[in-house]
Amino acid sequence: MTEAPTGDGGVRPSRTTMPADRADALLRQLRGKLVVSCQAPPGDPLRAPAHMAAMAASVTAGAPVAGVRVQGVEDIEAVRAVVGHPLIGLWKDGTEGVYITPTAAHARAVAEAGAEIVAADATGRPRPDGRPLSETVEAVHRAGALFMADVSTVEEGVAAAGLGADLVSTTLSGYTPYSPQQPGPDLALVRELAGRLDIPVCAEGRLRTPEEARAAMEAGAWAVVVGGAITAPAAIAGRFAAALPGEPASR
Repeated sequence: MTEAPTGDGGVRPSRTTMPADRADALLRQLRGKLVVSCQAPPGDPLRAPAHMAAMAASVTAGAPVAGVRVQGVEDIEAVRAVVGHPLIGLWKDGTEGVYITPTAAHARAVAEAGAEIVAADATGRPRPDGRPLSETVEAVHRAGALFMADVSTVEEGVAAAGLGADLVSTTLSGYTPYSPQQPGPDLALVRELAGRLDIPVCAEGRLRTPEEARAAMEAGAWAVVVGGAITAPAAIAGRFAAALPGEPASR
């Protein structure tokens, strides 16, 4: 058993087999910093391990980025080969329900690919193999990695912490039918989780501006994870295009 930093700067026992000093340094490296999610959806020209590795290398080169979040075993391996920053890994298998690292087998593969932190859906929804979330948490810890719980509500975050999660992230707020459906980040969830849990809480989901990232920190986030606002060229270009009239102004 090792120890992990808590939201108030203290430490609490963690069940991972990762050495205590390494776990402590890893989480403290993220504190107060930006993590960039380097992912591309199916069909996107950037959907290839080499492209994601280049993207991760680009965002971490010279910028004060603390870590990267990467999807898929091949992408994780490619990114790990070129980036020394902390790596949050996950495996999306499917498109509906619980598909972010949905089983213990997926979680082990993510850890073995080189992710120090394994992110998984920790909502209350049924898992595709019918097994409990606790098995995934235990598999991650046995693999020597830390477990990040992607949640959508306070209750899910509290439950995940009780199972031994090392971090909780607001990733899935707005992506479950029973969580707030809103265009911006769920700062209320960040604030309440940070006030109730003794483990780090990460803000993730619909963070589109530096001001929103700052607001998440002020709400109590340990770290902020930003993806599409930085690494999705089509979405970024779309926002610019939508702001233009579509035809030259008359003279």
